[in-house]
Amino acid sequence: ATGLAWALVFSLHREPLTMKLYYSPGACSMSPHIVLHEAGLPHETVMVSTKSHKLQDGTDYYGINPLGYVPFLVLDNGDTLHEGPAIVQYLADLAPEKNLAPANGTVARYHLQEWLNFISTEVHKGFSPLFSPATPEDFKPVLLGNLFKRLSWVNEQLANKSYLMGDQFTVADAYFFTVTGWAQFVGLDISELQHLQAYRERILARPAVQAAMKAEGLLK
Repeated sequence: ATGLAWALVFSLHREPLTMKLYYSPGACSMSPHIVLHEAGLPHETVMVSTKSHKLQDGTDYYGINPLGYVPFLVLDNGDTLHEGPAIVQYLADLAPEKNLAPANGTVARYHLQEWLNFISTEVHKGFSPLFSPATPEDFKPVLLGNLFKRLSWVNEQLANKSYLMGDQFTVADAYFFTVTGWAQFVGLDISELQHLQAYRERILARPAVQAAMKAEGLLK
């Protein structure tokens, strides 16, 4: 009984779990970075160069994450997660009181996963070739046209709601805000998508979003 009592005391007084997020400023890793701040979870961040695949101290990032890309989350027990949609759901489930994701097993959770998959495959991956020097210039208008169609559809979905899932900010919004921020860098004009523009302004006004962006050197 004494040992059990000491174990209880230890569990009540132990330090909060600290995770380590490997990120690159403004990359898709900004999505879980925002979620960490929204959830109020203790964490460390380590910046990675997506060009050299090295850390600031010169460490070879491939030795940490063989895939070489971000985000990459190292848990306190040494386990790792390397896909953004999985990472943000894991983080949301650590802080259920923040309502960053509907409860597992509900239809609403599947709608969240629907959004995360759409963002990942139809938007995020639509932007990726536009950042590659290997992409032929004459193919870029096709890529931009496809992206604009997808974003126009989301613009319509946002006509009567504040966030992708309705009135509640979720991890899908952190992801969508991140990737739509890339439009300015690839020559994609989304200024006429008024609902999308208002949506981005709402998200940018969130303190947790600003905290993550300031930590990445994207806001002063």
